[in-house]
Amino acid sequence: MYKEVVLPRVLEQVVNCKDELAQFYLMDCIIQVFPDEYHLQTLDVLLSAYPQLQPSVDIKTVLSQLMERLSNYAASSTEVLPEFLQVEAFSKLSNAIGKVIEAQPDMPTAGVVTLYSSLLTFTLHVHPDRLDYADQVLGACVKNLSGKGKIEDKKATKQIVALLSAPLEKYNDIMTALKLSNYPRVMEYLDIPTNKVMATVIIQSIMKNGTRISTSDKVEALFELIKGLIKDSDGTPNDELDEDDFKEEQNSVARLIQMLYNDDPEEMFKIIETVRKHVLTGGSKRLPFTVPPLIFSSLKLVRQLQGHGQEENPFGDDASTSPKKIFQLLNQTIETLSGVLAPELALQLCLQCAEAANDCELEPVAYEFFTQAYILYEEEISDSRAQVTAIHLIIGTLQRMHVFGVENRDTLTHKATGYSAKLLKKPDQCRAVYACSHLFWVDDHDNMKDGERVLLCLKRALRIANAAQQMANAARGSTGSVMLFIEILNKYLYFFEKGNPQVTVASIQGLIELIMNEMQSDSATPDPSADAFLATTMRYIQFQKQKGGTVGEKYEPIKV
Repeated sequence: MYKEVVLPRVLEQVVNCKDELAQFYLMDCIIQVFPDEYHLQTLDVLLSAYPQLQPSVDIKTVLSQLMERLSNYAASSTEVLPEFLQVEAFSKLSNAIGKVIEAQPDMPTAGVVTLYSSLLTFTLHVHPDRLDYADQVLGACVKNLSGKGKIEDKKATKQIVALLSAPLEKYNDIMTALKLSNYPRVMEYLDIPTNKVMATVIIQSIMKNGTRISTSDKVEALFELIKGLIKDSDGTPNDELDEDDFKEEQNSVARLIQMLYNDDPEEMFKIIETVRKHVLTGGSKRLPFTVPPLIFSSLKLVRQLQGHGQEENPFGDDASTSPKKIFQLLNQTIETLSGVLAPELALQLCLQCAEAANDCELEPVAYEFFTQAYILYEEEISDSRAQVTAIHLIIGTLQRMHVFGVENRDTLTHKATGYSAKLLKKPDQCRAVYACSHLFWVDDHDNMKDGERVLLCLKRALRIANAAQQMANAARGSTGSVMLFIEILNKYLYFFEKGNPQVTVASIQGLIELIMNEMQSDSATPDPSADAFLATTMRYIQFQKQKGGTVGEKYEPIKV
């Protein structure tokens, strides 16, 4: 009765009343009042009335509400889905939208996109398995947007973001969205700020769902989608960007790079090459954010290959993916950072790579990375604070290297001690020089134990500490703190305990007396932290004495 009598008569009245407000209100009433299944069975009749309405009627809202009701109906129970297939709801709605847009050539872009957005939501609810339908909707949207250039109207761009977000929310998987050939084509129409927003939405979806993107083709497709975050679009000045927003965007790209992974080393190497190709187009502001995750992903692969290599060594130097090949790529990648005024970062990454090369027993590669680090230190790092940080990183890394032969190790060690003694401030010099003592005494490596050179470093540190005190006395009339002497005493105790024959009871005793005299002199500056440090050092000596055994015997002659 509804289909044959009620609806046709009501629609006839609506079409004939010719009043735009009445038509909008009445069509809205029909959609809201009658049950969903009625609409589904009478779609033909209902949709045929739309093109006959007055041109000024807001058809997009009425049609969107109809699709929204039907989407909710489809989502309410899987048992009703066959009804949708039976009446071919998708093609009928799709045709109706096409006709409405044709009948209203002046419909604003926002209206066009809203209709396709509602149709896509409908499709995803009713035919979640039919990706071709979803792609068809996006294709029709592209067709209607063509010729309009970048869309800057806020309402329209908001609707495009809603349209593109729908598949991500439905499938919780960017991989599915990447299968839609028209997806990137719709993104092309977004203006630059909105394109970035959409790229961020895509990355957040990957993070939230822990999506694994594991082939270089998929990575290529994904980076094409998010290219708004990866490189400057043509003709956009960089200055417009808020610094915090920029950092957040680039950090999300950095997190994304860490999520690209494949167990197969060949494919993983291809992924790294693909990411590198895109990342290196990023320009000077982006590289410091995006190069480190790329380097660490590559080092992860190096360690993976190393793990394989120890079992059956399938990766010789001739294999398409070998640690050597990856290190060559890393060297070129780090070089880009020195070009963008990030020498401290480049130095840290060189040292990380040197350590990985050390674990792979590749001496020439490790030496090359150390050389790079030294060149950066000498030529690029001039800030005294940055130099102090860098020299301690160099010493710490060099101390852990076991791959170098005597000659190479001597060259690098000699350089590091030279840099230490040339730091600007005396206390910094002193601390760096006594840190160098560890380069000549490495546990578990008997060929790296040179007691004499350890003692030379410690004596040199003492001389510098002494000079620092004299300078303080000359400049301020007081000798300053004895903190440096107490720090050196702790180094003496460390090597004494490790069995360095050059560090004797007499030298420790002499240093303790020197510290006591300094603290009691009139020109000493009171320093509670130095007092506390000395007290704990003395307590430690007492504690070792009371231990008994060989340690107790060793410490027994030291008088406290």
